[in-house]
Amino acid sequence: TDNLFGDILTDIGAAIGGGIGLAASGNIDPSRSNPSMFEPVHGSAPDIAGQGKADPTATVMSLAMLLDHVGQAEAAAWVESAVAADLASRGDSARSTSEIGDALAAAALSAAKG
Repeated sequence: TDNLFGDILTDIGAAIGGGIGLAASGNIDPSRSNPSMFEPVHGSAPDIAGQGKADPTATVMSLAMLLDHVGQAEAAAWVESAVAADLASRGDSARSTSEIGDALAAAALSAAKG
């Protein structure tokens, strides 16, 4: 039941944060005796696989959570900064999965270089 409550809280938090398309989640073992797992809240989208329509932002935010969990807080901050900058600059034009991913990677690299 712990996971059920976690799923409910994650969905509520996702709605507040812009929707499940932007929300990351982590299944964390606080004892660290078992692996922790990080993933986007929205799950997979097999109906649009290979079409370049999926927004990778939640997956990238899952990476930030993973980095923070393994003690790489500075790298996590670079990723979070990249996502924040990308979200702030989004307009009405549609971008492909790779275009969003490339923009996030470039922004994270820029943040890392200072």
